[in-house]
Amino acid sequence: MQKSKSIYSKDVILVMAASFFFMFSVMFVTPLINGYAISLGASSVYAGIITGMMSVVSMFLRPIAGNLTDRFSKYRLSFIGGILIFIGVTGYCFSTSPTALLIFRLINGTGFVLATVCMTTWLAFLVPRAHVGEAMGFYGLMNALAMALAPALAINLYRVIGYRCSLALASLAAILMVISIQFVANKAQPDFSKQDLKKHKIKIIQKDAVPIALLTMLFAIPYFAAQADIVVYVTKRHLSVAVGYFFLIYAIALLVIRIGLKKYFDTVRYGIWFWLSLLTTIIFLISAAYMNNNWMMILAAIALAFGYGVIYSVNQSTALLLAPISEQGLASATFYLGLDIGMASAPMIGGVIAQTIPEFYFFPVLLIIVPFILIIYFIYRRKLNSAISKH
Repeated sequence: MQKSKSIYSKDVILVMAASFFFMFSVMFVTPLINGYAISLGASSVYAGIITGMMSVVSMFLRPIAGNLTDRFSKYRLSFIGGILIFIGVTGYCFSTSPTALLIFRLINGTGFVLATVCMTTWLAFLVPRAHVGEAMGFYGLMNALAMALAPALAINLYRVIGYRCSLALASLAAILMVISIQFVANKAQPDFSKQDLKKHKIKIIQKDAVPIALLTMLFAIPYFAAQADIVVYVTKRHLSVAVGYFFLIYAIALLVIRIGLKKYFDTVRYGIWFWLSLLTTIIFLISAAYMNNNWMMILAAIALAFGYGVIYSVNQSTALLLAPISEQGLASATFYLGLDIGMASAPMIGGVIAQTIPEFYFFPVLLIIVPFILIIYFIYRRKLNSAISKH
């Protein structure tokens, strides 16, 4: 399908840049929205609803976005997604009530869903099939960098210039995303004709990507539990660690890992990555319990980068490789649905754990996910390990 032989084409670089900008915009807002909602008069509960609305919207709209992505130009849908993100984030700057904030959060969430699904499939469309794993690795890297840099910048900036002015930077990032995709030559039009389109039934999930979605959900729980609770966890245990650097170390480790292993993402079978990620996830959960100094914190961050950071991009590319070309958008949506469930459930699981057991066991108790991960893997092992043979 693709004539381009190099993963580093102009179009690929522009789509990766756009993915960084839209993720930066979304992640910049994440640590601010709860406090901003309270500052506008929202109760703690209402502020939590506003904050969590992104995940709720995502879970419901993923299948719709996946079907749309398989029917329309990736450029057109990414453009609409970018504009909706811009409208949502700009709306935050001018909101005068929690209700207005909730409405713009819904708009922001809709744009986020379109952008994530479309940008992933667009990038996969632009590279040779045999390089999808490498492409997803760098796409995940752009997301990881945005997720590490944006919250840190937001937290430090709003203290100096306030919520509204800080959120304007997220609006700027959304505009840069929209501008970037204007220069992509290949708009990624679907391959099938109008007659084929009529036969192309609407589906909620891509069946071949279901095991990937389940594994993504389970591997995501420790990561998002750490993202939501690690600061409170360190505070409650009175640990002498520079926890503010945890996710920065994670991002640096992920950068080194993905650059160092980029040549292997398309040639090594799924099982190798699975066992590497499972083992390092276990190391993270155990080392987090013994995080009494910065060296143990560094070990935990690096283990999490090998665990969740590696399996994230491997799962993303495997979902696309297992699905037929005509259902790439739906496969991407199915992958993200698993991620959404993990993202939404992890803070809730963390809250229950924090209230019922001693702080020391907060992370080790999450080892309960391991047998479920193993069951899913052994049931679908042959299918998962066949992915690279489909190039």
